[in-house]
Amino acid sequence: MSVSRPVIGALAFVAVVVAFLALLWVAQRHLIYFPVTALPSLADADLEDGQAVAFDTSDGLRLGAWFLPGSGPPPRLTILVFSGNAGNRAYRAPLAAALRRQGLQVLLTDYRGYGGNPGVPREEGLAADARAALGYLLSRPDVDRSRIVYFGESLGAAVAVRLAVEHTPAALILRSPFTSLTDIGRHHYPMLPVRLLLRDRFASLDIADRIRCPVLVIAGDRDAIVPIEHTRRLHAAILSPKTLLELPNADHNDYELLAGDAMIQSIVRFAQPPP
Repeated sequence: MSVSRPVIGALAFVAVVVAFLALLWVAQRHLIYFPVTALPSLADADLEDGQAVAFDTSDGLRLGAWFLPGSGPPPRLTILVFSGNAGNRAYRAPLAAALRRQGLQVLLTDYRGYGGNPGVPREEGLAADARAALGYLLSRPDVDRSRIVYFGESLGAAVAVRLAVEHTPAALILRSPFTSLTDIGRHHYPMLPVRLLLRDRFASLDIADRIRCPVLVIAGDRDAIVPIEHTRRLHAAILSPKTLLELPNADHNDYELLAGDAMIQSIVRFAQPPP
């Protein structure tokens, strides 16, 4: 029995689609995480007074980070920074320097696979990395455990939300947060079965109502990567005291959302209001 050409064509098309989806399934984390392993020195990052530190995760990885001691009088506020999905901690040096000029202490972390750290990034791994970073801060005698604030940027906002649900900080700052990675994938790739394909979901919206600390949400209203509507939905789901700051005409990677004065001043006012 012969098979018609249209049937053969249809089978070939299905085979190509299946192969393409299989490739996406296997390679998807390479499309989510963009680590830069090469790391400059603290001096080259204009953080001469910083300290290169390290701590261990629960699954046996030794992660490097940078700690910037505060310049203000004790007890000092400490900002624990969780980066986005690209680069490494050196890319957030302007943020750390700006916060330190305000008298705050800062821990710039790097996930597994970033900044020369061992391991391969994945959702559960990043959660373990965040717990290890917090544990390191709690071990330092110059850190007041009641004055630790989490700052999460983009993907790091999802990491910070999960850590905040597990270990409540003094406050939580979310820069360009999204509802879930699934929603972002469906926005950018509407023709793909994102919900079926994704292994790392970072579903912040599902746990937002369990946050028990004050929250500051910062976003650009021209964000082409995390649409402002996604950020507004997450903000609306938070039940604890919250503030939403929308920076006009700011896109995801603009300086205004890295270390712009409006953002830094809003962080300072929120995290350590005047007595």
